[in-house]
Amino acid sequence: MANKVKAVPDGYSTVTTHLVQSSSAKAIAFYQKAFGAEEMYRMPGPDGSVMHAEVRIGNAVVMMADENPAMNPLAKSPEHAKAYTAGVMLYVDDVNTAWKRAVDAGAKVEMPLADMFWGDRYGQLSDPWGHRWSLAQHIEDVSPEEMQKRMMAMGPPSAK
Repeated sequence: MANKVKAVPDGYSTVTTHLVQSSSAKAIAFYQKAFGAEEMYRMPGPDGSVMHAEVRIGNAVVMMADENPAMNPLAKSPEHAKAYTAGVMLYVDDVNTAWKRAVDAGAKVEMPLADMFWGDRYGQLSDPWGHRWSLAQHIEDVSPEEMQKRMMAMGPPSAK
């Protein structure tokens, strides 16, 4: 009788972020400094590019690869697509400390860290490749009714 292989390998979740960037090697170093990432795996391509890499941040795996127009001309980093192409939500135990660490490492503030109506202390940063990272710490359990009430009390969003 053959061993049954798990559909989701140990240490992975059913949804895993995959980022495309111009330099995954540099991104890994940045993620280590900014988010405490642990490099798990790196597969170099014949030209020295990163064909596939994985880091662990907290209890989640983030996969990544360098842009490779020969394999997939549509897979571009945000910096080359000139667009915000993906977001990563990162819950942490101490968002103020995590925020400072990421900003000190070179992350750009997109939305300042603040207490939000849904019960999180939350803000958005972008990494040097243009990926958007939301950092949050859950600070209050808010019912759906209370959340709706708080959101309505804020008024309509302002156009910038």
